[in-house]
Amino acid sequence: MRPHVTCTCPAKLNLALAVDAAGSEGLHPIASWMVTVDFADDLAVTMLEEGYLSRYAVIWHEDAPQTSEIDWSITDDLAVRAHMALEAHVGRALPVQVKLQKRIPVGGGLGGGSADAAGMLRALNRLFDLDLDPGEMVSIAMGLGSDVPFMLHGGSAMVSGVGETLEYHEQVPEFHAVLVLPAFSCSTGAVYKAFDEGEQGTFKADVVAGAISSPPDPTLFFNDLAEPATRVAPPLGELMAQVQTIAELPVHVSGSGSTLFVPCTDALHAGALGASVREQLGVATVPVAARATETELMEST
Repeated sequence: MRPHVTCTCPAKLNLALAVDAAGSEGLHPIASWMVTVDFADDLAVTMLEEGYLSRYAVIWHEDAPQTSEIDWSITDDLAVRAHMALEAHVGRALPVQVKLQKRIPVGGGLGGGSADAAGMLRALNRLFDLDLDPGEMVSIAMGLGSDVPFMLHGGSAMVSGVGETLEYHEQVPEFHAVLVLPAFSCSTGAVYKAFDEGEQGTFKADVVAGAISSPPDPTLFFNDLAEPATRVAPPLGELMAQVQTIAELPVHVSGSGSTLFVPCTDALHAGALGASVREQLGVATVPVAARATETELMEST
């Protein structure tokens, strides 16, 4: 009987995002209100016997709304890198069989790779009874990417620094939205380069803090990377205008794009608006709600 862990790896939205100028190491401090939503990748991790080589399968889930070619090396996949980083941390092999079924699009600003890496760290910690404390987990996560520490816990949090400072909120706010998933992606590096080339304003960390409320007030949402993203990918600006005409509501960019989201009053509104945008523009949409990260399910097979 081989024990295995299954978990969901939810996408995140940046409801408010302030970006500061790059520091001496080339990293941009941020302040962001992040929430996880009920749009997620599925991860299954099965323990193998000692001495076995780990093996991985990364595929699109059959109900993924927007797919692209999985053309990266398996060792470049962030979930696989998380596995290798945890093995290095504990100083021994942790042989597993991994099946990752993706729904979150690549290069969409939803943190899909970060979610998968965080899910892998959680799954391995439980599967191998490693009992790593939260500080150790965050330290490993920071080596993988700035969104990974938040994804370890998910829910709702003020995230600052370069992702290492987390102030979690007791409750996940009631929040509904429609995700609009264009067929093109945005390069995070290119968007930050465009940000650096633009006019540098005041770092608005206090504005992010002031935007945090329950229920959320969409009039306070903003994203310092939205304008640079539309310069990197001009079709994104065109799509924003088209969606705004249909929704008659403000349209926001998550992270560095290319995903757009429109805050909605409830699930019924989100479903109806998503269908309307999909029918009129021929672009993939997903109605979502804010949610906490679910506890991993551990079984024996």
